[in-house]
Amino acid sequence: MKHGKKYIEAVKKIDKSKKYTLDESVSLLKQVSYVKFNETVDVSLRLGVDPRHAEQQVRGTVALPSGLGKKIRVVVFVKGEKRREAEESGADFIGDEDLINKIKGGWTDFDAAVAAPDMMRDVGKLGKVLGPRGLMPNPKLGTVTNDIASAVKELKSGKIEFRVDKQGNIHCPIGKISFTEDQLRDNLKALLSAIQKAKPSSSKGQYFKHISISTTMSPSVKIDQGDVMNLFK
Repeated sequence: MKHGKKYIEAVKKIDKSKKYTLDESVSLLKQVSYVKFNETVDVSLRLGVDPRHAEQQVRGTVALPSGLGKKIRVVVFVKGEKRREAEESGADFIGDEDLINKIKGGWTDFDAAVAAPDMMRDVGKLGKVLGPRGLMPNPKLGTVTNDIASAVKELKSGKIEFRVDKQGNIHCPIGKISFTEDQLRDNLKALLSAIQKAKPSSSKGQYFKHISISTTMSPSVKIDQGDVMNLFK
């Protein structure tokens, strides 16, 4: 793959043989961003788990202190009096059968979904559409609830889901490159802390095997796992 001159210059600023502290990695990432648009900052992790075993699945949610830096479009599946609560909470799309049929027809122009418990029998029919996209409401993640207002507000303020894939990897956005270093560090620490708390008891040995941070277009910066583990002492 060929890269442009700006990318090549950015790569030169990173010592590929080195793993940086959490603080150093955020600072360096700000330096190597070279495009004019407001890039998303992503974190990639490889964990010491075997996702083939149900007890070693790593999944959860975390509210990022500084949010994601973008508008989160939330769908709410609800009927009756709960509609008003959804409207007042700031939900972007609200409905029951009409909304379900719209999604069945191929519409998925939203970022998160919340459902009242009495809607899940019908919402469950959307599993093949919403499941692969990570949009299916789930009681364990707080998105199947009678407290519609709280769920919507949390999602809009920067609550994200993390989930290990079949290879033991997790990929998550933690904000925008326009964030201050402190904002990015706080979001990164919040995510790592949540993943640490979700560590399966059956996982032995090194849990964080690889951690890196990058923007949409930049080369990645490796983070020292030892420095991360110091957060939890």
